[in-house]
Amino acid sequence: MLYEQIRKNKIKTVFIVAGFVLLVLAVGVVISYLNYGDPLPGLIFTPVFSLFYIGIVIMSSTNIVMKMNHAQEITSVDQHRFLWHTVENMAMVARVPMPRIFIINDASPNAFATGLKPEKAAVAVTTGLLDQLTREEVEGVIAHEVAHIKNYDVRLATVTLALVSVIAIMSDIGSRMLFFRSVGGRRDNNQNPIFMIVGLVLLILAPLIATLVNLAISRNREFLADASGAELTRNPDALASALEKIANIQTPVKEASRSSASLYFSDPLKKKLSGLFSTHPNPAERIARLRSM
Repeated sequence: MLYEQIRKNKIKTVFIVAGFVLLVLAVGVVISYLNYGDPLPGLIFTPVFSLFYIGIVIMSSTNIVMKMNHAQEITSVDQHRFLWHTVENMAMVARVPMPRIFIINDASPNAFATGLKPEKAAVAVTTGLLDQLTREEVEGVIAHEVAHIKNYDVRLATVTLALVSVIAIMSDIGSRMLFFRSVGGRRDNNQNPIFMIVGLVLLILAPLIATLVNLAISRNREFLADASGAELTRNPDALASALEKIANIQTPVKEASRSSASLYFSDPLKKKLSGLFSTHPNPAERIARLRSM
């Protein structure tokens, strides 16, 4: 059951990401066709612009994310012996470099990982997590976050978030171009009216579709990190118990930044959203999957 979940989640992520890339290209092609009657310029320009924008976003460092969430780094084992050794042990089991460790002074239990690659990764936990969970439960949460690092989830989340922004920017520019061309009376009579209608609808809906796809990727990677974390500890019940406790606490993480909320182990804002518009899967479903392993 454990390995089957890991395999299915990886395959599902590949298909979702592939669909995301196709959506980005489709938006570029639609903008080019609607404004110039030729899809080729959009097919060429879109990948170039996307790569450039992703490069800018990737330059945002781990330190920026930690500052946004008011996290303080611990640099020696003497500052928090249990947390240090737990992170160290999980990194060793996962065969990744030991990440930097941060603590957020907040009573609501939660945690997150960041870093575009294992060599530059970091794990942050709230004081509430350390105070309110048992040692086994904390170990389960840390294993979940180390699994994110091992699976390059933060890099994936960064790229997909950048692509959402690319689609939003391109849709806005494309709509403005189309408006000004219509006002100026410049139209290409050779354009297929059906293609134009479909293209216009896609242009309007693309930002919403991109956001939903990004959220789907985020939820899927949480399931994968749960399964991978359970694999590291061989104790899925501890992770399920930790998730159950955190989900039942309705106090949000006051220090959490909204822009990094999707990185957390559980929704730090306690929005109680479910389905397509949630950043995290339903806790009950996550707990059921863990307890079935």
